[in-house]
Amino acid sequence: MFFDQTVAWGLLGHEIIERACNQWREQGLDSSQFSLILTTKGATGPEGFAHNPGWRGYPCSLVKVFHLVHALTAIDRGSLAPEPELDRALRDMILWSSNTATNYVIDLLTKTTGDTLLEGAEYLDWTIKRQKLNRFFDACDWDEWDGCNITQKLMDDTRYGREAQFAGVDGSNLNVLTATAAARLMWELFDGTLPLLPDTTAYAQKLMSRSFEYPDAANPNYQIKEYLAAELPKSVSLWSKAGHNLWTGDARSSWYKHDMLRVTCPSRRPLNVVFMSKGAALADQFPNTVPKLGRLIWDMTEDILRV
Repeated sequence: MFFDQTVAWGLLGHEIIERACNQWREQGLDSSQFSLILTTKGATGPEGFAHNPGWRGYPCSLVKVFHLVHALTAIDRGSLAPEPELDRALRDMILWSSNTATNYVIDLLTKTTGDTLLEGAEYLDWTIKRQKLNRFFDACDWDEWDGCNITQKLMDDTRYGREAQFAGVDGSNLNVLTATAAARLMWELFDGTLPLLPDTTAYAQKLMSRSFEYPDAANPNYQIKEYLAAELPKSVSLWSKAGHNLWTGDARSSWYKHDMLRVTCPSRRPLNVVFMSKGAALADQFPNTVPKLGRLIWDMTEDILRV
């Protein structure tokens, strides 16, 4: 992993997991059904804690941060032309987690569209173009990226035509992500290095910023309510992107709830949290459990993060 799991972080992390599962197991917080990654700046580099670091699952809308970084890099490099409609799509993709906006960005990046079935060389050419979404992160050479796939468009229900064809009859090519890959992306975006110009990095961070004072902050699509940040002190600064699927018509992409969160305040080192989970209870029946987990993490990391 890209960070050092110190003894102190290991002890604290296991205590967080034990306490959380004891409190909210009946609400679906089963230790085998989620991954939790905590990272911060240490004296010699990133340090933190990983619970189930190899856990893999359907990433829902977490992939949108990956597409954001890819699109902004393409703009910086001159391979994607900036224009108002792309700006609007990038904003809505992150701010409101719009699937339609995301799919527009994917079309521009890969020069593909999703529709009727294709065959032979035409289908092969289409798949090679769509694989560009993976190849961009393959080139980053992150160990955490191994086994991940973000080539599928974002759907509100089952797939049809070439999108279903590409996902596979058995769903073997559906999107999949590890929490460690998401944690690596968050780290590089805020504390590490990405192939982005400084102003572009600042723009990406701005798109991910959240505020309790935002006019529609109570809208779950704004991704504070019902997510990790919901019960945090109102004085903190937040950046996040969440993912949430209820029933989609396909069990392989249903009942997931995730969050990628960065929290800062003057008295603590910045904390990055990535939480990925599977299960109908957490995803649907108990919407306030993930916010309570976020508050528990915040409270229990006070001493280790204090500056």
